[in-house]
Amino acid sequence: MSYDYQTADPALYGLLKNLAKENRSHPTEAEFILWQFLKDNAYGVPFKRQHIIGDYIADFFCLPKRLILELDGGYHQLPDQQISDNIRQQWLEKQGFTVIRFTNEEVIGNSEGVLEKIEHYLLIEHNDGNKQ
Repeated sequence: MSYDYQTADPALYGLLKNLAKENRSHPTEAEFILWQFLKDNAYGVPFKRQHIIGDYIADFFCLPKRLILELDGGYHQLPDQQISDNIRQQWLEKQGFTVIRFTNEEVIGNSEGVLEKIEHYLLIEHNDGNKQ
């Protein structure tokens, strides 16, 4: 199968695949809530959970819109994790993806606002790969 984005280093793929499977089997509360809204092409586009891109695992991934949604728990506020997240996001953006980040608290406490931001991106800002 051919992808228009970089897939994982073969030496890491097995490890990443197992980690992604484990993450899908044990989602955080925020991941569970958001997935209820994204699954089954709810916005007319398919999303995947815990999808491997390069040497990273995206929380939610929509290839047709080149969109990655990341949910950040409390540890993402730690300085070392913020540095790692920035490096990861820059790499993903260089691959042509847009990364939108939400905190777990946003998803749990304001899922309507989170969904409005996602819908705005999918339906207004991004139309078949072209910004309007």
